[in-house]
Amino acid sequence: MASTQSSRRDVFRAIATDSHREWPAYDTTQLYDRSSLGALEEDIGTVASAWFAYEEHNSVDEFICELPLQYVDLTPHDQYDEPATYAMRTLVRAFLLKEAYGWDHETALLEYLKDQPVIQQQLGFETLPDQSTLWRTWHCRFSPDLQETIQKSARTVLINANREGSDVPRDPLRTSESHEETSPTDHEVLTRADVITEQVSHIAYPVFSLNRGDSCEIHSNAFWDLQTYLGLRENLAANEGARSFLYDSQRDRTPLGHAHRDHIRGLSIESIREMYHEALQRLIDQVSETDVFHRAGLVAIDTTEAKPFTGDRTGHEDEILGTKDGEYAYQWATIQLVGKAVPLVLDARPIRKGESRREIVEDLLDSAQDLVHVDRVLMDRAFDSQHILEEIDQRGLGYVVPKRMYTSERAQAKRLLRWDRDRYVTDRKLHLGKNEWHETPLIYRRRENAESDDYTQYSVFMTNRRPGAVHFYASRWEIESGYKTIKRFMAATTSKNFVLRFFYFAFASLLYSIWRAVDLLVQIELTGEYEQTPLITAENTLTLLKKETGIG
Repeated sequence: MASTQSSRRDVFRAIATDSHREWPAYDTTQLYDRSSLGALEEDIGTVASAWFAYEEHNSVDEFICELPLQYVDLTPHDQYDEPATYAMRTLVRAFLLKEAYGWDHETALLEYLKDQPVIQQQLGFETLPDQSTLWRTWHCRFSPDLQETIQKSARTVLINANREGSDVPRDPLRTSESHEETSPTDHEVLTRADVITEQVSHIAYPVFSLNRGDSCEIHSNAFWDLQTYLGLRENLAANEGARSFLYDSQRDRTPLGHAHRDHIRGLSIESIREMYHEALQRLIDQVSETDVFHRAGLVAIDTTEAKPFTGDRTGHEDEILGTKDGEYAYQWATIQLVGKAVPLVLDARPIRKGESRREIVEDLLDSAQDLVHVDRVLMDRAFDSQHILEEIDQRGLGYVVPKRMYTSERAQAKRLLRWDRDRYVTDRKLHLGKNEWHETPLIYRRRENAESDDYTQYSVFMTNRRPGAVHFYASRWEIESGYKTIKRFMAATTSKNFVLRFFYFAFASLLYSIWRAVDLLVQIELTGEYEQTPLITAENTLTLLKKETGIG
């Protein structure tokens, strides 16, 4: 099946990457299942992602009219026994347009097509059907699976158009124009969050294992409950936390602080990351059942550090690293969904001395791409290496990264200041070695309300997508915002043990992801929509997780 999907995607990518308005001829090979709706939905997302990346491609209507459907076999999804007047492909395009605009009734679609004869013709209609024909098409002729595919595909088209700055007929996260705004009460929010928190925690926690065997008197869940408990209280270390947990918990037996730490130290970095990966997979499987979770997404990669380490680093110089402030600290790197997606931390890893930024990026992208479909990567200027950019480009992904300003960039910014220009785009070849180069545009942008009056008003960005893609960089702040909450969820420790330190950070990242997943599920259940501003606060989640650990 994998080779089947690969063959199909190769055909579509060849089509999607062509910048001309007329699609090239189709490969009519039978290497793939032409009637697969799942493959069709995936293909539409692939084409939309590439098509809207071109600046001249900014019309949702035009995309739907030109969407390649010649290769698709819709016969198995046509529930009519007798031949019909209108072709299935024409009707599928029409209903994609209807779903894109969020019209609740076929009448709105007909009125629109009457006013747009060019679109009517491009869709394939020689004459327009009446309202009753369209109603029967949707309710009687289209199979339920085809209906669902059209609805999801229309939303995917809107998301890709919106990401590239194109005008969209409606918010892709709203189901229709007639959706009624609801304002759930605090009681309703917390009641649903209570139930969902229990469901989500029961999904995520069981994948963690201490390899203690089956005959232990203290259940392994008690260790994860204790770890959660430590994260719920600020600056609470294992020994003190274990004593408090013994009194606050409803469990008959709870682990001692030193036993808890010893079991965690017995883990490996690799096993912690494997457990985290499986927990995130389960979490994603849960939230992806909602219509607003989209596997194609924008991700940010960044690094963060623990509080400065002021003790003796002897024997730990490869783990307690120098910071840009001239201090020393344990450091971690993460990759997180940002933009319109629920901001889950897809992976976390520690940073050791000698590891290059390229190694870190490759590692995190490998893990993230195994969980979700990544469209574009955002990073700060610490990752502006040409080899990192080439690696991302070779994966077929987009990137937006600010560039550090050296002599040539500063000179150009000074010229732009004299010319009083706010924006400038030029091409640059970055040397990879052995006479190999990575080509990327440089986009100079003057910051609004800049405090300085010299060339430092300008920032320089690199992207392998159209220059307008630079506006996505504003979403990168979400990963830094996430770090603040993650550190709030971390247990306190003075231990130098590298595994223990990383586990505390990884588990806090899991708690953060659980919070955001619970918030998404509650929002969808109560309002039918998802807004990035949380409906449930972190404190709400802490309160509910306290109940889950038996201390509520």
